[in-house]
Amino acid sequence: MNPSKNSRGAAKWALLSLAIGSFGIGMTEFVMMGLLPQIAQDLLPDLWQTSHEDAIAQSGVLISLYALGVVIGAPTIAGLVARFPRHRVMIGLALALTVFNALTVVLPSFGLVGASRLLAGLPHGAYFGIGALVAADVLGPGKRAKGVAFILTGLTIANVVGVPLGTYLGQQWGWRSAFMVVTVVFALATVCIAKFVPKHPGDAGRTLRSELGVFRIGQVWLTLGIGAIGFGGFFAVYSYVAPLVTEVAGSPEWAVPIVLVIVGLGMTVGNLLGGYLADRDLRLTLRLGMAGLAIVLGMLALLSFQIILLALLAFAVGLVSSVLSPAIQTRLMDVAGDNQSIAAALNHSALNIGNSLGAFLGGVVIAVGWGFTAPAWVGAVLALIGLAITTVALRVERVAVVA
Repeated sequence: MNPSKNSRGAAKWALLSLAIGSFGIGMTEFVMMGLLPQIAQDLLPDLWQTSHEDAIAQSGVLISLYALGVVIGAPTIAGLVARFPRHRVMIGLALALTVFNALTVVLPSFGLVGASRLLAGLPHGAYFGIGALVAADVLGPGKRAKGVAFILTGLTIANVVGVPLGTYLGQQWGWRSAFMVVTVVFALATVCIAKFVPKHPGDAGRTLRSELGVFRIGQVWLTLGIGAIGFGGFFAVYSYVAPLVTEVAGSPEWAVPIVLVIVGLGMTVGNLLGGYLADRDLRLTLRLGMAGLAIVLGMLALLSFQIILLALLAFAVGLVSSVLSPAIQTRLMDVAGDNQSIAAALNHSALNIGNSLGAFLGGVVIAVGWGFTAPAWVGAVLALIGLAITTVALRVERVAVVA
């Protein structure tokens, strides 16, 4: 398509349509973290009666399954559909997200809900990766970052509004009500994308094999490791916010959505700050971001017994982790060469490996009886490992340049 043929209003409607889908993705990915006690009580009633901690820890597997779906789907789908018209691909992805989240609402057992969460994660990375290309074309040359940022505002707003609202609804009317809202959001996104996103050709010359050539680049693997392990520190804590607020800080359930709003606000500020800092000094931002994440997670483990301190540190965790997000994305695209589209999708694979790893390890330390602050210590260790990988990646790059 030719962006000049589209009015400014039409471009905004197209971007808004894509942002609605990203809002739904943010909500479906993160709302479960505030509803683990309700999900555990409903889907694992026998285990809940025996041990709340074990039931909540096992329910964390549902978070890991969604993240696994993202990891599998992002490079696979992005590679397979690269040659097809992108506006049609986006419609298909939004429709798939609608159907798979509807399955989460209606399926009766823990195992089947787990399968629906795996399926719901598959279109996630491809939606953002291909949506970024569509957004760039809609706004025209020189405005790619602005278009991508507009789409990602849906994800940011989801953490400030959608996730706390879904958590509240889930607490009042059952956890499935939150996913009913998610399903409606994706249905709306599907209709809006079909109506407002203009025709956009694919790249007929791209194949799955050529796209997957990105994995031959060593720095790509190191950057994926930074996101998968280092960023996993954030998810080790965020996955278990609900018991941290109610069991550790001793606050009522209604405080959980408030803390989630605070985390979302921190993520919003951190995302804006991270983009600015990464443009100024990407390497320093990665180093200081990982070190800062380890520090605030350690402080959270020590000081989360009082709700005010917990809230302040939750804001700090959201801020520091989101400073890292645009830095990791930029770094990945810098080292990916000509494979920009799959690089954008792979970023979400890496972050969701972190989601899966953090949720899993956090559940393990809870299940063995180390308490609900133990995931914060796990997160601090993961962040330190991420810092080590960052140091290695930058040092290898420096040596290669000198050579």
